[in-house]
Amino acid sequence: MNRTAERVLGIISLVFTVIGIAAAIFGAVLVNLMSTNPEMRAEFEMGMNSDPAVTQADMDMIFDFLDAVGGFMWLGVIFLVISLILTIIGLVKIWNNKNPKLAGIMFILAGLTGGILSLTSILLYIAGILCLVKKPTAYPDEPVITDAPPYDDGMRPL
Repeated sequence: MNRTAERVLGIISLVFTVIGIAAAIFGAVLVNLMSTNPEMRAEFEMGMNSDPAVTQADMDMIFDFLDAVGGFMWLGVIFLVISLILTIIGLVKIWNNKNPKLAGIMFILAGLTGGILSLTSILLYIAGILCLVKKPTAYPDEPVITDAPPYDDGMRPL
């Protein structure tokens, strides 16, 4: 059975997941650097001190918030890596039409861990549903193998 649509959707979502992992790592490193590096923190505080309405308590609250956001971004990276692994497993299982049901389940789980309503997860949901719903045709295109004896030169049986 032709599973080209599932393969294409899986590969596109794999590429988007890798891009998402790179962006999430970059963002997490940047947020952690901004909240822990003394030079960047001092420069940020100088910029915020120009506003007379901002107090030191507000500054501490902002840096606590940045620490929490950095932690959640690393959690997002972990979920994206899990999604990447599940997508790769699904692609391996669908590649030679080995186990399309397992591939469909892997694609749906990868979509759930990659972000419930992101573009990547929607592509994975579609690929997973196609894997689970598509049925093989009643008459396969492959030739029927008979129990005829093998021939060495096409003239006489072995």
